[in-house]
Amino acid sequence: MADIAAVIRLAQFLEPIQSVVGKAAAALARTCSVNGKIDPYQLDQHQLASYELALIYAELRAAITANEASTEGAPELQQSLCNLYIANAIASIKGRLEPLLPDFGLDQTEFDAVFASDNLRASLRFHGEPVRLANIGQAVIDCGGDTGQLVLDEEKLMMQDAFQRIAADVIKPLAEDIHRQDLTVPETILQPLREMGVFGLSVPEKFGGTAPDDQEDNLTMIVVTEALSEASLAAGGSLITRPEILTRALLSGGTEEQKSHWLPQIAAGSKLCGIAITEPDYGSDVAALSLKAVRTEGGWLLNGAKAWCTFAGKAEVLFVIARTESDKSLGHKGLSALLVEKPSTEDHEFTVEQEQGGRLIGKAIPTIGYRGMHSYDLAFEDYFVPDGNLIGGEEGLGKGFYLAMEGLTGGRIQTAARASGVMRAAMGAAASYSQDRKVFGVPLGSYQLSQVKMARMAAQVAACRYFTYSVGRLLDAGQGKMEASLVKLFACRSAEWITREALQIHGGMGYAEETPVSRYFVDARVLSIFEGAEETLALKVIARELLNHALRADALRESGVQS
Repeated sequence: MADIAAVIRLAQFLEPIQSVVGKAAAALARTCSVNGKIDPYQLDQHQLASYELALIYAELRAAITANEASTEGAPELQQSLCNLYIANAIASIKGRLEPLLPDFGLDQTEFDAVFASDNLRASLRFHGEPVRLANIGQAVIDCGGDTGQLVLDEEKLMMQDAFQRIAADVIKPLAEDIHRQDLTVPETILQPLREMGVFGLSVPEKFGGTAPDDQEDNLTMIVVTEALSEASLAAGGSLITRPEILTRALLSGGTEEQKSHWLPQIAAGSKLCGIAITEPDYGSDVAALSLKAVRTEGGWLLNGAKAWCTFAGKAEVLFVIARTESDKSLGHKGLSALLVEKPSTEDHEFTVEQEQGGRLIGKAIPTIGYRGMHSYDLAFEDYFVPDGNLIGGEEGLGKGFYLAMEGLTGGRIQTAARASGVMRAAMGAAASYSQDRKVFGVPLGSYQLSQVKMARMAAQVAACRYFTYSVGRLLDAGQGKMEASLVKLFACRSAEWITREALQIHGGMGYAEETPVSRYFVDARVLSIFEGAEETLALKVIARELLNHALRADALRESGVQS
């Protein structure tokens, strides 16, 4: 039997697991490649293995981040939650790998050497002991569902406190009515947030925002988003997403004149933004979009449809991806980005008539959650957009796909922060209810199963938060685009499970609309769909990049041998 010190140190297993996962990626890359490049057809023939590989990497990266957070000087509860997550992640990675060993080019002996060792088995049993889990869960309940604080500088801590207060005082009291009555986010929320500079978090200071002029400030955006999302996903944290995406697109490809004109208005919140990328027949397949933009005197005429355009009613400017080249064989190279202006409205249906004869029709899509911003179907009929609103001008023709992707990178890390906020709200609600609700004469939270649930939930939330903030720091250093996709995948899947468990702890009351946890549950469900549907994100972004990276590493090794 392994000694207790060896059992406790879960970190010792992460490096050999990382090595096995790297071999799996390399083998799958070779299987899916033709002439040294990933072949789309071959990749589609191995979708399950690719999908599982993406999830494995997300869990592994979260475990590594959790290990970094479980330093010796960290609070005892924080260390316990990090170790519990690492144990759960190792068990999950083992379960994802083993059924697909042939696809991953691994033999059973090689696999067992890592995952069936006596030390690992003993460690997983140690960290999964019912009494240990129950004690952790009770500690989580006693602190109101809090999973611990992150290491932030004084400025970020002050910002966190300020936005937690405005979320609690302004947004939270209105959140239930907005959700249950399907209202539009009111000015009583929007105006205080304008005054707090929410819409300018990604806009450089020289254009009227609060971001540094010489680098990104994703960490501030994460702090603010998480705080606001804890009060309401739709009426809080998600208000930042659209200006974030449009700002990144303008900074990446806009002309200096466009930046000077639009960015100060975005930062001030005087021009609320909507995003029109998805189409009825094309969701995450951006390259296949077909909304037409045809040249006319002084500008472009838009014809076609868009779907799931969130906040398109209230918005006064829409970031629209349109096909400016009629030859569809050009794929994403035929797409451009335009800024489409329209009047603001809170109506669920609207029609905009232009003097030139063009028309834009919008209709809100009824949804089970994420209410308040409303997602619209849009129909453009000869809708005129002036030349000056083509992002990048003539140089921007054919670059719409890249501008959209640039914006969505920020949207993905911001979505991870939104997921963290919703999970924190669910944890707080579950902890409170487990203390107040009595079952068979004793508090629900005093039962072992409730405590174990809370421990496992808290470990997952803690890992998500550490991972999200870690990626934010990477992005601020000019790295981390791949990790932004990983953490989006990980955090959004986690939010579904956390809110499900929180609702389950509430029992029948969790299913009642009068209980906020029911809102957290239906709101969380959308997180794995927008900003890149989970399957598309895993297969077309994460797995593809992992396999390409493996091919590059193989090529470097071969080059080294030959030289």
